[in-house]
Formats: sequence, C-alpha cells, structure tokens
Amino acid sequence: MIFRQLFEPETCTYTYLLGCERTRRAVLIDPVASEAEGYLPLLEDLKLCLIYTFETHVHADHITGSDLLRERLGSRSVVHREAGAPCADLLVSDGVLLQVGDLEFLARHIPGHTNGCLSFVMVDRVFTGDALLIGGCGRTDFQQGDAGRLYDSIHEKLFSLPPDTLVYPGHDYAGNTVSTIRQERTKNARLSGRTREDFIALMNGLDLPYPKYIDQAVPANQACGREPARQGG
Repeated sequence: MIFRQLFEPETCTYTYLLGCERTRRAVLIDPVASEAEGYLPLLEDLKLCLIYTFETHVHADHITGSDLLRERLGSRSVVHREAGAPCADLLVSDGVLLQVGDLEFLARHIPGHTNGCLSFVMVDRVFTGDALLIGGCGRTDFQQGDAGRLYDSIHEKLFSLPPDTLVYPGHDYAGNTVSTIRQERTKNARLSGRTREDFIALMNGLDLPYPKYIDQAVPANQACGREPARQGG
C-alpha cells in the first residue's frame, strides 16, 4: 500500500492519500481545495490514478478539493447520504464497503459532530475525520451537533475496534500524526473515564468561538467544493 499523510497548515487539516501498488488506483480522504494543485504532481510522481475522494463530513473550516479534482482527473466524490451534499457521485450509508484496487474501506456512520460524519475503516487503521481526534473530539455546537449522539457513535463504532487500530484524525493542532484506539480509550481528555452525562455537560460548556470560515466553507462543501461563482457557471 502507498500511503501519504498530507498537512494543510492554516486549518491544521490532514488529507490522506492511499494507493494500491498493484493497480495504481488511489483515493484522497478530505482533500483541501487550496492544496489541490499540489496533489496533481504527487499523483503523477507516484504513478497513481485518483479514483475517489472521500469526505468524512461537510467541513466548516476549509473548502474541499473534491470538485476541482473531479473536473481535472475524473475522480468520484463520496459522502454520507445525510451530509447534505447531493452533488456527490456516491451517497453512502453505514456499512458500505468501498474498493480501491486491492484496498478496502468500510464506511462507518459516526454522527454527532455533524449528521453526516463518516469514518473509513481499513484492516489496521481508521480515518476518523473530526469525530475522534487525538486526545479530543469534534465540537457539537453547530451543524446538527449532538454531544450524546457523538458519545454513542464513538463508543459503539470506533472504541469497539481492535485496540491496536491506528487512528488518523482529520485535524491536529499540536503536531500529533497518529494514535491508536487503545490510547484514545484510555487517555482521551474529553472521553476517557467520562459517563455519557459527563461528556454532554463538558461539550455543552465549552463556549468555543464561531468557526472562522464556516459561512464560506459550509455552502461550498454542500456543493462538493464548488464555490458560488463557479456554481452559477
């Protein structure tokens, strides 16, 4: 397997490139529009053909590069059917198995940060988007956020994975790159040792600032990254 963890510094967003060595087919998880031109030479250097872009949710902090990549490379965008992005090529639900060459990704619905959050599970790793972060989790005070639902989703769909499963999040603000399910179950500051009621009280009391780019990012991402000027074209 070919694997690259890419980082967009302004919003501390991780994008993941995974490719099948046999077929040279590839997927990008959570591509960022401002970085899209940089993905093209990387794909070319690795001799990979981009088949899919996977979105873990409709992002509020950056605009996805899925539409730009679809126009340039013919890739197909994948989102959850409850994400509010009907522009996607594939609207998936919990339990759908996605194949990229010899690579298999199990889509797991992890609502709570937003209604349409997905994690993508492989044999040895999981890409958790904003639902589960290293030492934390996604906020629940906007975009259909629901702290109780997030608690249930994480415990039922993620913490039930094998303890050694690698956790690759959608963001990190402290230089961390990877964790494990065991580490997050035992050391996550927001989740470890907390009851559901404790977690809801914690999340409801965070009083976080309004997301900087939400007014631009959410409408664009509901159109798969096609900004208003391009939507009318």
